[in-house]
Amino acid sequence: MDYGDYEGVMGLEVHAHLLTQSKIFCGCSTEFGAEPNSHTCPTCMGLPGALPVLNRKVVEFAIKLGLALHCSISHKSVFARKNYFYPDLPKGYQISQYEEPICNNGWLDIEVDGQKKHIRILRIHMEEDAGKLVHERTIETSSYSMVDYNRSSTPLLEIVSEPDLRTPAEATAYLKALRDILMYLEICDGNMEEGSFRCDANVSVRKKGDEAFGTRAELKNLNSFRFIERSLDYEIERQIALIKKGGIVVQETRLFNAEQGVTYSMRGKEEAHDYRYFPEPDLLPVTVDDAWIDAVQGTLPELPLEKMDRFMTDYGLPRYDVEILASDRELARYFEDTLKAFPEPKTVSNFIMTELLRELKDGNISPKDSPVKPQQLAELLTLIKSGTISNKIAKEIFPEIYRTGASPAQYVKKKGL
Repeated sequence: MDYGDYEGVMGLEVHAHLLTQSKIFCGCSTEFGAEPNSHTCPTCMGLPGALPVLNRKVVEFAIKLGLALHCSISHKSVFARKNYFYPDLPKGYQISQYEEPICNNGWLDIEVDGQKKHIRILRIHMEEDAGKLVHERTIETSSYSMVDYNRSSTPLLEIVSEPDLRTPAEATAYLKALRDILMYLEICDGNMEEGSFRCDANVSVRKKGDEAFGTRAELKNLNSFRFIERSLDYEIERQIALIKKGGIVVQETRLFNAEQGVTYSMRGKEEAHDYRYFPEPDLLPVTVDDAWIDAVQGTLPELPLEKMDRFMTDYGLPRYDVEILASDRELARYFEDTLKAFPEPKTVSNFIMTELLRELKDGNISPKDSPVKPQQLAELLTLIKSGTISNKIAKEIFPEIYRTGASPAQYVKKKGL
């Protein structure tokens, strides 16, 4: 996207729900979609006298993500109270981390239009989520809101980037790469519709070549890649147009109206002092020793960029193929399991990307749950290679094999193909 003499300057704050079975400071379930207010207790409801107890798994997941993003892991980190008043925040404050987060100074490399870019990560910190407001309208002139506290105290990691992003395309590439890593680590399901992976963006503009940053606006609660790119593009264009007219960009929080494709003002932008941060008196500092860090390091899987490089080097696949195959850890595993029985990488890649992925997406099914297992796909490809059936026939019968889970060889024999 070309903004003429101007460029966007963006930093992103990503919130990722963690795949723990219980909440960050109590034993309540984190299961999504339960009956409203059924997964609550005195602690996550903020009742007087209830005390938080830290979930060790949350700390482990934070260390894991920090290592994957090349961060330094703090041997001591401190929880803080972030004070603000809203109906879905029962305590009147959120337990987060402020001055001493658990991870600092990492980075993530992305690629946009064939160009690699290095995005610095300022910090990663642990915090609890708020509840959820449910707005109901009874008649045209009357409405009311209810609060579901099931989400209250669900564990989050907030990943804060430096303002290194210049275009909406870069921001989207960064978010997709970060989401892939979270899912590879199996610490977040990345479900944007359910709010498991969402983003706030700080956006400003400046003349190309200028060092100083402009006044930034914050876009809140962006939860789809398409909306993120559209909202950032609109906001950059809005600020440029305002400056060209002699206006002044106001520091504020804005929301994105997806139907109209515009951002609009929500409230004045808060600063850190507005939240009156202070150390959480009910929680001790978190101490992490080298042995714990080393133990977590040993559990890290091969990450998406590493897998992409290996697929291109070892299998001779083009970048387009590996970006798709390595975007999902289970899909990458399915690909390599198929290769064990049919060692022709490009043939396997082509069939997976066209026939298999179409069926999986139609049924919203993970590759690991595919009715056609890697050995069956290899069997089908072997039938093509041997000349028993043509590639056209294989594609025609694949939906039926997928639906029934039948052996390709037996199916072909039974149908007289």
